[in-house]
Amino acid sequence: MNAVELKNITKTYNDGSVLAVDDLSFDVKQGELFGLIGPDGAGKTSIFRVLTTLLLPEKGSATVDGFDVVKDYKAIRSRVGYMPGKFSLYQDLTVEENLNFFATVFGTTIQENYDLIKEIYIQIEPYKTRRAGKLSGGMKQKLALCCALIHKPTVLFWTSQLQE
Repeated sequence: MNAVELKNITKTYNDGSVLAVDDLSFDVKQGELFGLIGPDGAGKTSIFRVLTTLLLPEKGSATVDGFDVVKDYKAIRSRVGYMPGKFSLYQDLTVEENLNFFATVFGTTIQENYDLIKEIYIQIEPYKTRRAGKLSGGMKQKLALCCALIHKPTVLFWTSQLQE
């Protein structure tokens, strides 16, 4: 089984007048690292949003871990980790509070899945009482990755913007 399958996905905006994704198909095997690269406006974010069940495609089908993005959105949301390119955690919560929050949302604890994040978390643990908004850019990324991994996702979606 593939981790991700897209078959003829089309996504438009503004009542169909703006074509964001045009008849796109690809597969990603389990355990495979896959990159989606393209210029601004190429539809990369739209594809990620379809795969994480935040948007519905107009045409085509997509699955994540064998679950349909339209019919099985609840199953997908509990199985994927998502790390957006922009820092989107709670700036006013501490490192530890953010991590506890995300663990709780997914019905787990830091202790239960500590082995999943240990290698990353030990680098930010000295700052666990610092508010997330006061972390350096690299530390924010490490915290966001810990939050995306804390519930043991089977697929991790990570968006990033390249600097020119």
